[in-house]
Amino acid sequence: MSEKRGLSHNAYGGIHGDDYVPYVPVSEAMPEMTAVSLIIGAVFGIIFAAANTYLGLKVGLTISAGIPAAILATGILKGFFGRNNILEANLIQGIAAMGESIAGGIIFTMPAIIIWGMHLSLSTIFFVTILGGLLGILFVVPLRRYLLVEEHGKLVFPESMAAAEVLVTGSAGGTGFKTVMTGLLGGALYKLLSGGLRFWGEEPEWVVKPMQNTIFGFDTLASLLGVGFIVGTEVALYMFGGSFIAWFALIPLIKYFGSGLAEPLFPSEVLITEMGAWDIWSKYIRYVGAGAVAAGGFISLARSLPTIINSFRTAIGGLGDKSSSKKRTELDVPMTWVLIGAILVFLLSWFLPMINAGFVGALMIIVFSFFFSVVSGRMVGIIGASNNPVSGMTIATLLFATSILRSIGLVGDEGMLIAITIGGVICVAIAVAGGAAQSMKTGFIIGGTPKYMQIGMYVGLVAASLFAGLVLLVMHDTYGIGSREVAAPQATLMSMVVKGVMTGDLPWALVLIGGVFGMFCALARLPILPVALGIYLPIHLNAAVLVGGIIRTIVEKKFKNNEEQAKLQIEKGILLASGIVAGDAIMGIVVAVFAAFALDIAIGSRLIPTIAAEPLTATIAFFLFGLWMYFYTVKKDRV
Repeated sequence: MSEKRGLSHNAYGGIHGDDYVPYVPVSEAMPEMTAVSLIIGAVFGIIFAAANTYLGLKVGLTISAGIPAAILATGILKGFFGRNNILEANLIQGIAAMGESIAGGIIFTMPAIIIWGMHLSLSTIFFVTILGGLLGILFVVPLRRYLLVEEHGKLVFPESMAAAEVLVTGSAGGTGFKTVMTGLLGGALYKLLSGGLRFWGEEPEWVVKPMQNTIFGFDTLASLLGVGFIVGTEVALYMFGGSFIAWFALIPLIKYFGSGLAEPLFPSEVLITEMGAWDIWSKYIRYVGAGAVAAGGFISLARSLPTIINSFRTAIGGLGDKSSSKKRTELDVPMTWVLIGAILVFLLSWFLPMINAGFVGALMIIVFSFFFSVVSGRMVGIIGASNNPVSGMTIATLLFATSILRSIGLVGDEGMLIAITIGGVICVAIAVAGGAAQSMKTGFIIGGTPKYMQIGMYVGLVAASLFAGLVLLVMHDTYGIGSREVAAPQATLMSMVVKGVMTGDLPWALVLIGGVFGMFCALARLPILPVALGIYLPIHLNAAVLVGGIIRTIVEKKFKNNEEQAKLQIEKGILLASGIVAGDAIMGIVVAVFAAFALDIAIGSRLIPTIAAEPLTATIAFFLFGLWMYFYTVKKDRV
């Protein structure tokens, strides 16, 4: 392959997609779907699925897998296999991105089963994921040419273009691989010392007596610093602002006015005067936060409705687009596979005991998955996968599905279980469809083969689904889904939606109050979901995220007189932060496994028990790690 410096201007539009010449022209033959690319892609898919499942259950956020995977793929192919093959690297990042997609689909829905006190098996998670994932990939196939070729330059696919630029830059050499690996090792070491060996705690907090004994503290997790750096100060401030309202306004108010009550106030069974700040958060504030999150989802969906309708209409209009070309970049899996796959999912959803959706439920899975997969595939072209309103579309699905099931007599625990399982399959399909469209756009720009990407993505998805399910179950066995350590905010909301429709036995006043907070944010032109998540999640978590955002702002200010250099250092910081999140999550899973088997490795708390238990120790360690992150980010790399 001839040496190139970067993508052509035509990669961003200006010409019809049929006239675009990819980075690797069709005339150049290169290995693509090889054993190496499939295995490395599957391993990365497993890592990012596990990391995002861990992070999403704790924080309610996931991190992008495509760009870090592109950096790692290029580095490993060069360093360990001596091959500079951008098509293999592209396939690897596409497979790895499935890990992020399925994690989002799983954590939004499946933990609801545990929250209701029912049994959630690994086989249920596995089949929900592979069936939803199959629909998500297959339903994008007939639309691929229209979305990527016909709409070239009209749909910008921001994250796809960023991944393509990273692949091109990486193939020409760079320090990105080293940065990601440094972050991964740093995050893992910090987690080992804190959460594993327990040289310091992870939840220092202080009681604020003048404010009715409310609490302030930090979750001193390296991953939260990384998340804060990635999302930036503005989003972090909105999240912290929501927590500030909850912990320094709502909790003191409930304590102040409720202390005089002689009877417990529903939904608590304990007198408010006997409740601490954490108890009030658990019994009251989380419902307010859930209402705000629901309002954010509905308002986001309503705002997106014109785009959704237009996306569906125009995408369906593109179904008839055919290409007579047999060139590599136009080869998809056969349409018969799409039809057979949809029929297979319908039958398995109907009869498989782990799904048990019945005829009506299986039909809803196919119809809703197709509709929202079409919408999701086009939405990521407009706003990117990170902003794709998957939760809003899932809430809408659950409202319809639960209402239909109730109307045909499927109520109670059985109806709730079927409803959330249906919602789980559809949610995975929505998330995977967006991720698949995004990855295939990167492949279109680079010159990859769609068929190989579609097959590879599903191979990685199947491999990652087992590990994502294992992480979810280990997290529950270790900490408990719905606890302060594993809040699972979206799944809690979904459980409330389904249960509310089925029984109506919820503190709707608190939920509606949260909805009013969401409406206020909309009227004040504030981003609703960050504020809503801030109300729902503990202030400890969002305070730590804010520290990461502040580090990013300080980096930006250091290079404010050199815009190009500032951009380079922020990109380096994001790669470092992505590695930190992945390292923290991976070591966190290892520590959780040790805890699940009752193996005590807390050496630090035994050697220096007083110092290790001191909140100030954890706070100092946390800020020292933040300083290291800052200095590593601002250090200019030698070219």
